[in-house]
Amino acid sequence: MPLSHAERPLYEVKANLFKGLAHPFRIRILELLAGQSEVSVAELQSETGLEASHLSQHLSVLRRHRLVVSERRASHVYYRLADPRVARLLTAARELLLGMLAEDGDRLDDARALPALPGLAGTDLPSVAAAAPTAAAPDAASPAVRA
Repeated sequence: MPLSHAERPLYEVKANLFKGLAHPFRIRILELLAGQSEVSVAELQSETGLEASHLSQHLSVLRRHRLVVSERRASHVYYRLADPRVARLLTAARELLLGMLAEDGDRLDDARALPALPGLAGTDLPSVAAAAPTAAAPDAASPAVRA
């Protein structure tokens, strides 16, 4: 069923949200901001290793998509998440990623090396066996798929 005239703008806003997230460095910037109340541009540059101009471009995209807000104090600029739900979105994405990688031990090991997220401390890294879905026991929380 095609989108109605009234629905289309809402889906465009949602798509733009994901466009704002659609770069590895932007995800990393958001993860850094999720762990603190605010972070200076100098700290973000140090943590990401990005050149100042590239960091500025990524921060501009994040601001445009209303994922972060900035505040200038004297000669320093500080960033923070625009909404605490952004951190929860990152946590959900990390959990989804780990579930998707659960069957691929090498990639799960790579995911284990990712920096911790605030909402997942200590619980974000399931074992391969524990995270892998089983055919015999479908997840009770998800509806069964019938062909």
